[in-house]
Amino acid sequence: MTEIKHLNNEKNGTFEIYFDGEKAGEMTYKWAGKDKFIIDHTEVDEAYGGKGLGKDLVKAGVEYAREKNVKVIPLCPFAKKVIEK
Repeated sequence: MTEIKHLNNEKNGTFEIYFDGEKAGEMTYKWAGKDKFIIDHTEVDEAYGGKGLGKDLVKAGVEYAREKNVKVIPLCPFAKKVIEK
């Protein structure tokens, strides 16, 4: 079972993903003004690879952007690839 926690402040934020209660990865972003944020890093621990957790993190970020009516700029190559699909 997975759980995603979102931490956010005025300058940056993190989406952390937990698998069976253990932190498995995170995606970080930085705010670029009030109307967009830049995803700069996505990482999942090797032990949790192949479970789609990285995609889940990116999807959570996109959902958050839609809720807040802001844009996402994916500088992280992984996030960019997921968003383009």
